[in-house]
Amino acid sequence: MKKNLALAVALIASAISFSAFAGGNVDAGKAAAEKFNCAACHGKDFNSPLDPTYPKLAGQHQDYLVHALTAYQHGGDAPNGRSNAIMGGQAKLLSSQDIVNIAAYLHSLPGSLVLRK
Repeated sequence: MKKNLALAVALIASAISFSAFAGGNVDAGKAAAEKFNCAACHGKDFNSPLDPTYPKLAGQHQDYLVHALTAYQHGGDAPNGRSNAIMGGQAKLLSSQDIVNIAAYLHSLPGSLVLRK
């Protein structure tokens, strides 16, 4: 009985920690965004990009950010890849976990993105 209870607790704890890992770590994402100087182009608040053609990232959907950063890593010649000299170089420096964490951080920020009605 005690072994079953211990096993159940271990399985639940694993599921919870895996969920947190898969969802990204906001604090680690903030640290990674600072380390890789994302704000230099996208603005200190990630709502005020240096150039109006650069995207606002604060509040953006997390899965979209993961997809976009991964696509920049793959480059324009790969299926579903994206070609951009600046972002390609930046994204290649990121690990898969950096991408998930940065996406979680940016998603957690208040954004000025709106949906058209």
